[in-house]
Amino acid sequence: MSKKYLLTVLCFLTITSIFSQAEEKNPPNYKAIQKEVSDKNSAFYYPKLFDKFLKSDTTMTLHEKRLLYYGFQYQSKYSPYGGYSSYNDSLKTVFQKQNFTKEDFKKVITFSDSILSSNPFDLRSLNYQTYALQELGNKQDYLKKLNQMRTIIQAIFSSGDGLKKETAFYVIYVSHEYVLLDILGYKFGGQQQLIDHYDYLRLAENPENIKGMYFDVSASLNAMKNLFD
Repeated sequence: MSKKYLLTVLCFLTITSIFSQAEEKNPPNYKAIQKEVSDKNSAFYYPKLFDKFLKSDTTMTLHEKRLLYYGFQYQSKYSPYGGYSSYNDSLKTVFQKQNFTKEDFKKVITFSDSILSSNPFDLRSLNYQTYALQELGNKQDYLKKLNQMRTIIQAIFSSGDGLKKETAFYVIYVSHEYVLLDILGYKFGGQQQLIDHYDYLRLAENPENIKGMYFDVSASLNAMKNLFD
């Protein structure tokens, strides 16, 4: 099994349905989101939303998905650049193999579970886990993780289209920028530039002739600023 296939992400094959469910393109209002997810009497209190996410509740609305994703920056577990886990190295070791065994897939699930325990929105880990679960024939957990990935991706896609600053994709992790490029079928052109609170990624040559994409990274920048205040 090629490594390239692993990185394309199984749920990214359903990108059309994700776009159709995220037609609304509105930048998130972070102040309003913080207020909603912090209100213990609200139906949108963050622990309630997160419980729905963990249970892979398919009835979550787009509004709830946006509150879940963007509201995570106000939770104690949030680390603006995702943090480092030794389990990332363990996953890389597994994926260096040319052929995978059943035990390898079980290791992928174990290692990715460890990463997701501290960073529940790590799309790469969810991707690997989804693939491993499918290969092991665990349909129930596969569909659960698939829905979790869709939840995160739909929230991001609802924030913009990335074609200009005014319609930038809003992300709470820089790593999500590169995952989105994979989803959209683009390749990173090798140049990244921070412009105010936007990350601009230049794209490799593509059929649409899009030069680059913009990502609002104010969530990460604000969290870093707060660490030093």
